Amino acid sequence: MSNYSKKDLDFFANKTLENYDSKKPSIIFKEKIKITNDEALLIQSNVAELRKKRGEEIVGYKIGCVSKDTQKKMGFTQPACGYLWKSELYNSGVILNKKDYTNPAMEAEFGIILNRDINPELSSFDYILESIEAIYPLIEIHNLIFYGDEPHGAELLTNNAIHAGVVLGLEKKLPSNKLETDLKLIYDNEIIDTWVNKKWPIDMLSEVNWLVKEQARNNNYLKKRDLILTGAYGFPVPINDKTLIEVTSSEFGDVKATFN
Repeated sequence: MSNYSKKDLDFFANKTLENYDSKKPSIIFKEKIKITNDEALLIQSNVAELRKKRGEEIVGYKIGCVSKDTQKKMGFTQPACGYLWKSELYNSGVILNKKDYTNPAMEAEFGIILNRDINPELSSFDYILESIEAIYPLIEIHNLIFYGDEPHGAELLTNNAIHAGVVLGLEKKLPSNKLETDLKLIYDNEIIDTWVNKKWPIDMLSEVNWLVKEQARNNNYLKKRDLILTGAYGFPVPINDKTLIEVTSSEFGDVKATFN
């Protein structure tokens, strides 16, 4: 049973956006508020509505917490999801300012662009595969900050799955065959993490159908040209004093960003 009224949750949504705009995300959790994951998703949705009302454009969705270990750590039994915003979408080579983020942390990941609107009633793994226009290597930017008590799942969801932007590499047309690739996260020419033998399409698309169904529950429907972040294989890694961030994939190319 909820401890909070609709008025309370609307207040939390307004404060969440206010905190995000001021580059101080998640301040409301310093008060140790106790909300459920469902309430957190409602706040996330309400923040999205506030951003749309002021003219911002949703360009897709992110899937997070795909690993069972991460889900357990966050108190989840399924992945997390969040919105992608046009104002936070960058191309490889971009120069960004660390001061615009709180404990900026990165993930190496793949993204896909859809070639048609998705019908949730028809959605399946094969249907999703047939609905993809292209694939990208990418860097996902996060504000890696939690003020509430563990597990931090509700706090993560409230804050748009701690998403703060995405840097896209060059578009790669969809492979016609199954293949394997590696994926590397590199800070200042030092390899931070490596994943090998990642299989296309099974490893990249394993949770996209879940996202379709989850968004449909809230009357959100994935559309042609939407960008979908398919889920990272690890947890965000703070960049600290590092500046050059790179992600490379043997099959899908590379992407880089500089944080001054």
